[in-house]
Amino acid sequence: MLNIVLFGPPGAGKGTQASRLINNYQLTHISTGDIFRWHMKNDSPLGQKVKQIINDGNLVPDNITIAMLKEEVDKNPDSKGFLFDGFPRTVDQACALDNFMESMNSSIDKVIELEVSETEVRTRIAKRREAEDRPDDEEEKLNKRISEYFDKTIHVLPYYKEQGRLVSINGVGEIELISQELSGIIDQL
Repeated sequence: MLNIVLFGPPGAGKGTQASRLINNYQLTHISTGDIFRWHMKNDSPLGQKVKQIINDGNLVPDNITIAMLKEEVDKNPDSKGFLFDGFPRTVDQACALDNFMESMNSSIDKVIELEVSETEVRTRIAKRREAEDRPDDEEEKLNKRISEYFDKTIHVLPYYKEQGRLVSINGVGEIELISQELSGIIDQL
């Protein structure tokens, strides 16, 4: 089983690259953002709870996020592996993910960081806001998400670096070239 964490700030291109990796390696994509949006759109009890948390610009608590991830993994027992996108966001979440994967006799094989500056992220998201009209891209919420990433989430990277599981690549450039670099990393596993 191949398990990858795709890491980077909002607007780094994780969704774009994830779709390519999923097709190339037959991985199951687990995007916490997509899961949260689905639950909110379908107004599930969990979605109602998550909606308020996200609308306030806060991170969803670990226990809710982990429960949702477990549910998604359990829905895909025959998967060749998982691509985690947007998770983990804290060292506690990284530890919880490691424990969860261990309980499945598996592990996170590689964490791949898409390095993108805050300026570039803001430019990309402004374009995405015009094209997609995502509620989480509204200016105030976006500022909070970007601050959260650059002030807090980025501190997860040393956890994986110490374990030799982190690879960082430049997330700015031609989409195809970035995809090729990602594939090169995964092909070595």
